[in-house]
Amino acid sequence: MTGPVRPDDLPDPLPGPAAPELRANPPQRALRLHRELTRVWSDAPGFYGWLASVNHTSIGRRFMATACFFFAIGGVLSMLIRAQLATPRGAFLDSALYNQIFTMHGSIMMFLFAIPMLEGLALWLLPKILGARDMAFPRLSALGYWCYLFGGTIILISLLAGVAPDGGWFMYVPLSDKTHTPGINADVWLLGITFVEISAVAAAVEITVTILRCRAAGMALTRMPLMGWYLLGTSGMMLVGFPPLILGSILLEVERAFGWPFFDVARGGDPLLWQHLFWLFGHPEVYIIFLPAAGALSTIIPVLCRTTILGYSAIVAAILGLVFLSFGLWVHHMFTVGIPHMALGFFSAASALVAVPTAVQVFAWIGTIRQGRPQLHLPMLYVLGFFLTFVMGGLTGVMLAIVPFNWQAHDTAFVTAHLHYVLIGGFVFPMMAALTYWMPLLSGRERIPRLGEAAFWLILIGFHGTFFIMHLTGLLGMPRRIDIYPDNPEWVLPNLISSIFGMVLSIGFALFAFDLALQWIFGARSRRNPWQAPTLDWAMPLPAPAYNFASLPLPGRDDAGAILALARGEGILPGAPRGWREVLVVEPGSGAPQHIAVLPGNTLLPLATAATIGSFFLLMLAGLYALTPLALIAIVLVGWRWGAFMGCRQDPAPVKAAPGLVLPLHWTCRATLAHAGAVATLVADGALYACLLFGVGFLSVVAPQWPAPQSGLGTALTLLLALPCLLALGLASLAARRTEALRAEAAGRRWALTGVLAGLVALVALAGLALMLDDPRRHARDALRGVLLGFALFHVALALIFAWRTWCDLRDGRMGPARRGAAPVWRLWQDFALATSLVSALLVIGQEVL
Repeated sequence: MTGPVRPDDLPDPLPGPAAPELRANPPQRALRLHRELTRVWSDAPGFYGWLASVNHTSIGRRFMATACFFFAIGGVLSMLIRAQLATPRGAFLDSALYNQIFTMHGSIMMFLFAIPMLEGLALWLLPKILGARDMAFPRLSALGYWCYLFGGTIILISLLAGVAPDGGWFMYVPLSDKTHTPGINADVWLLGITFVEISAVAAAVEITVTILRCRAAGMALTRMPLMGWYLLGTSGMMLVGFPPLILGSILLEVERAFGWPFFDVARGGDPLLWQHLFWLFGHPEVYIIFLPAAGALSTIIPVLCRTTILGYSAIVAAILGLVFLSFGLWVHHMFTVGIPHMALGFFSAASALVAVPTAVQVFAWIGTIRQGRPQLHLPMLYVLGFFLTFVMGGLTGVMLAIVPFNWQAHDTAFVTAHLHYVLIGGFVFPMMAALTYWMPLLSGRERIPRLGEAAFWLILIGFHGTFFIMHLTGLLGMPRRIDIYPDNPEWVLPNLISSIFGMVLSIGFALFAFDLALQWIFGARSRRNPWQAPTLDWAMPLPAPAYNFASLPLPGRDDAGAILALARGEGILPGAPRGWREVLVVEPGSGAPQHIAVLPGNTLLPLATAATIGSFFLLMLAGLYALTPLALIAIVLVGWRWGAFMGCRQDPAPVKAAPGLVLPLHWTCRATLAHAGAVATLVADGALYACLLFGVGFLSVVAPQWPAPQSGLGTALTLLLALPCLLALGLASLAARRTEALRAEAAGRRWALTGVLAGLVALVALAGLALMLDDPRRHARDALRGVLLGFALFHVALALIFAWRTWCDLRDGRMGPARRGAAPVWRLWQDFALATSLVSALLVIGQEVL
């Protein structure tokens, strides 16, 4: 933006002398609009364009393709496991390599396939079903992909180098501590998975804000496609469910690298803390994986049954109930560790209760099939395979929810079989239905008949032949994670049968991939909307263009000509006359249009940022801890460039979005996408801090070797050091408010500078407190204080960066009477830093008093 834009001065959507003729000729007008949009929204040509792309269609396809590649790697590892277990003495692999392979199989399938696959589907599909042109934060999508690719590559290379993680995909302590795993095997898992989790949290923020703020005009939440509800529940669970694992990985890596005893019983730690943190993520993870797959089912079943979904409101209520209940089940995996009986009863009841919202959805789908006219196309076959498989997995899940049975079956092959029935039945089968359903939209081509059906039957028969038998093997007492069993002849035949059918299953998956490749390369051109679906995702050319729609849907337009109107540009934001990537931002509940957001175009910034973040993890992995501050500085310098697009040097006037609809640009609004993204990020940040407080409370109450040794701080000294920090943070919060209110006025600049100086004072005070702490290696209490202080230092430093960004915006003219710059985001982070620092200070002072 170089100057104010007035509605009357905006370029004509069809500029030039031919505009009247084009208006009289709708096909020519539509062609002109599509050319404009292609020029603005497409990736740049060549290798640079591939690296710099931020378009949701390109990034979503990459996520799904990369996830399928990792799925193939995980499948090969599973074949090696089955080959080892086919005979009782299993000379195929030695124990050390077998441990690496089964750990990598679980880790790849969970972290490098399932979550990225749903991320890719959401990134690719959401704007298409919501009537939007892109996701809310295109650069964040690209950053998430590069973090996923780099993190996954690190983990995969470790297997080739013979230093892959070998403690199981759950990395239980003390098996994974420095004493029992002295090499870098466990560090690869901890650092690599944490790197990948950045991608997951980024996707959660992206999905949440896109669903709430980037829907079609007038699409209230009560009218949103069910897939939107499923993905909204998924993203909310990811924001709250992934931080416990991130925190646990950080704590375990700090213990391994620096000797801080969070899990060392002799120094006040407790290995059970790891289990709590891991399963606070691990059990919601099952429903995080299931919900998008269920969303695909709720989309596909009505279309292929030529009817509407039965019980829309009941399904939405079931989604919300599942989201809520899933966080009360984590002890479901810890029934044998010595949990008090009252807690066992509570978590057992919760584990059985979660079947209710799942059953509501299953019965709604069955009712939809019953009232419609099902057509047994290939996607419908996979839907039926889901019913057969997932319901069986759900029944064995209810069995494991009952404590006495769980005690008998815990850590046996029965649990392995149940897990695969739930994950493959509840995720892989629906995802295969989704791929075959949306493949014409992805490729623009029809599938080749019969090959896909053969793959389906091989997969269905191979899966049940493999894992149904494993239930029986588990009931015969075979434990998980063993590589030989020479003294148990009763396990030989079941394992041999499972291994044979496992190879059949692998052949089926290979044939499925071959079928998709043939369709992409040799398939005939698909006709538009081959399924005759009434949904927005099919209201576009095949394959889907980068911009999705020539114009965005008008509110209340549901008639038969609505799809044709979109193609002709008879909606909101037709074409791209200003040469910008524009998206409509709506009110979260009602979908009323609020403003126009201008998105950034193709850039290498996400790649550069992922590379700098990756350098930090690689330095940690190599043990070069003294060099990690250089990587952090590089991250800040690269991240600073992200804010360059955020500013506008003049107050822009509103934009003509459609006849009779004039909306402001996002630079003049407070409730922007960036502000919503900051709120979503703070939800995840708050979840991580809550888990840290849980860890403090758990060790203080449950762990042995407490109370801790006498602290060298003392109450008076703690107060003396904490008070200047809290006062400075309070002043910085006040400065953020005043700066946002006054903005470009001289007083606003002074308040911004005051906030910067107050942040510096708080940072110095925290550094002084760090120098006074007891040795964190002495006791878990001292280690926890170090982590609390580190959390405060990180957030105070981040708030200081936002304060400096705000002052720079004022200095450079990016804030004005109508422009807020970075001030609203600074205020959010500053208040969060103040609140968490206050709680941490009270906690430390309370420990001194007690």
